[in-house]
Amino acid sequence: MAVKCVICNKTQQVGFKVSHSMRHTKRTWQPNLQKVRAEINGSVKRVTVCTRCLRSNKVKKVVS
Repeated sequence: MAVKCVICNKTQQVGFKVSHSMRHTKRTWQPNLQKVRAEINGSVKRVTVCTRCLRSNKVKKVVS
């Protein structure tokens, strides 16, 4: 899957995993991206969109 939402440009974020003993190790958070057939500028395209944009109706999903 692609690593970016085409609507809001959401990408992976990095930070630290902190254990009980306060040791810090690097980790990443991936966005919840879905491949969806959507209507963009009057044409149907397959795009990668995060679930936040799907839920807030920023993308019109095409059901066939």
